[in-house]
Amino acid sequence: MSSDMARDPEDSPLAVIERCRQEKRPVFVAGPMVRYSKLPFRELVRDYKVDIVYSPMILAREFVRNSNARASDFSTNFRDRPLIVQIGANNVTDLLRMIEMIHPYVDGVGLNCGCPIKEQVREGIGAALMSKKELVAEMVAAVKQKYGSSLVIETKIRVHTDVNETIEFVQAVEKAGVDFITVHGRTKNTRSSQPCDFVKIKAVKESVQVPVIANGDCMTLEDAYRIASETGCDGVMAVRGILNNPAMFAGYDKTPWGAIEKFWNLSTAYGLPFRIIQHHLGCMLTGQLSKKLQIELNSTTSLLELLEWFDSNFVLKRPSDPGYGTSVAVQYWQNRQSQARI
Repeated sequence: MSSDMARDPEDSPLAVIERCRQEKRPVFVAGPMVRYSKLPFRELVRDYKVDIVYSPMILAREFVRNSNARASDFSTNFRDRPLIVQIGANNVTDLLRMIEMIHPYVDGVGLNCGCPIKEQVREGIGAALMSKKELVAEMVAAVKQKYGSSLVIETKIRVHTDVNETIEFVQAVEKAGVDFITVHGRTKNTRSSQPCDFVKIKAVKESVQVPVIANGDCMTLEDAYRIASETGCDGVMAVRGILNNPAMFAGYDKTPWGAIEKFWNLSTAYGLPFRIIQHHLGCMLTGQLSKKLQIELNSTTSLLELLEWFDSNFVLKRPSDPGYGTSVAVQYWQNRQSQARI
C-alpha cells in the first residue's frame, strides 16, 4: 500500500457521522448506483457538500475470481475519501476474500441487502438477504472479528411489509457488530413511483442504537432536512436525486453549469465509457435544455461527437480557462440563446 493511500481515521464514516452530529445537521450521503458511482462522479459530488460517497455495488465472487472484474469495477485515489465500497455477497468466504483485497483503500464496506434486481435476488444477493437475517449477522460478525474497529461495516436494507420483521433484522445485525445501517423505505416489490415509507424508517431508527441513514425520495437539500426530521435518522442518502443534480446537497435546485464543466474534465481525465458520460450529462441537464437539444445530446454516437456538440452549442470552459467550474446557468453561445427556451 502506497503512503498516499493510507486512511485517515478522520475519514471513518463513524467519525464523519459524529462530526455532522456536532454540527447539528444530517450526514449527506451519495448512494451506490450501478455503473454511475464511478470515480469521476464520486470526485464531482465531493465538491458539492457530500460527506460520504459509495462505489457501485461490486459482486464479491466475480471480483475475487476475475482480474478483469477487479480492474473495471474498482478504482480510487487519494482524494476518494470517505469511501464506502458496497459489496454484493451471499457467504462469508467471498465477502472476506474481497475485503482482504480492498480494505487498505477504503474507509468502510457496505453489505447490500436491498437490491431488488431479479438476477441478483436469484443468486441470493441483495434483497434476497432480507429473509436471511442469521446469514447477514454471520457475515457482519466475521468481518468485525477479523478487522474490529479498523474497518467500518454497514448494511443497506429495504423494509419488509411487516415492519416488525425489519426491526428483528436490524437488531440481529446490530448484535453482530454492524457499525451503521442504511434503510430504504420501500419493500423489494414497491415501485419507485410509490412514496417512501418514512414511518417504517423511523421505527427502525428507534429500535437500534447504531446510526441509521434514511434512503428514498431525497431530491433536494430541503428534502434531506425534512426526511432527517421526520425519521430522526443521522443522515440521508440520495441516489436518483444526486444523479440528476450532483450539487443538490450544496443547495442548488438544478445542476450548475460549473458541475457540467467539472464532470467533463474528470470523466475524460480518468476515463469513462462514452455511454456512461452521455447518460450522466443527459441526467444532469434534464429540464434545462429545449427538447430539441436534449434529443441531439442523446443522439450522439461517440465521445468526440458529443464534445463537439457541446462546444458548438455552449461555452464549455476547460480547467485553464478563467471562471472554469463557477457558472450556474447553462452557458450558451450568444447566437444560440434562442434555443434556450424550454
